[in-house]
Amino acid sequence: MHMDLSPVWISLKTAALSTVIVSFLGILAARYIAFHCKHGKALIDGLLNLPLVLPPTVVGFFLLVIFGVRSPIGSLLMHWDIKIVFSWGATVIAASTVSFPLMYKTVRTSFELIDTNLMRAGRTLGSSEREIFIRIVLPLAWPGIIGGCVLAFARAIGEFGATLMIAGSIAGKTETIPVAIYIAMQSNDMQRAYLLVGIITAISLLTTYTLNRWLMHKQKYR
Repeated sequence: MHMDLSPVWISLKTAALSTVIVSFLGILAARYIAFHCKHGKALIDGLLNLPLVLPPTVVGFFLLVIFGVRSPIGSLLMHWDIKIVFSWGATVIAASTVSFPLMYKTVRTSFELIDTNLMRAGRTLGSSEREIFIRIVLPLAWPGIIGGCVLAFARAIGEFGATLMIAGSIAGKTETIPVAIYIAMQSNDMQRAYLLVGIITAISLLTTYTLNRWLMHKQKYR
């Protein structure tokens, strides 16, 4: 019996792209909060972490409000023949939104653990803030950045609620592994459900195992 495994490919490419996006945005946000934010730090930090504490369906609702065809952003994109809702791009947006806080929190913690005397020494030697960030901060925070990427990838590949809200369950297009499992359970297709559960469990286990092995290797090397 032929088994459609397109949800596996959709989930993998969605998680991979969303990890790249949140890595870039998470590092920028963590840098600002850790080193430059002077006012409203607690409020901004709370807003950045909001997708982590909100129910995924609520996150999906907000995304629908933002990117729906009746919203200003959605209407503007429609003028360029770009439709976000019920597209593969919507799965990436949903995965990026829910996984961003994990990347941001991990990287921010790594930045704040860096000895500020090293940064002051760099300024004393005439280095610019950009050079200090690239040559001192990023190398010292590298384990945290890698850990944040792995956690963001694992969270993105398991995203369900927000994805179902904004992207739907279009077979071969927006049907990720968690959505496919839900659909299989609804239709009593237990064979497909067991297979997809086994696949996503294996991917998640391999992801966390790889992170643990890498961190143990780094600790031993140090």
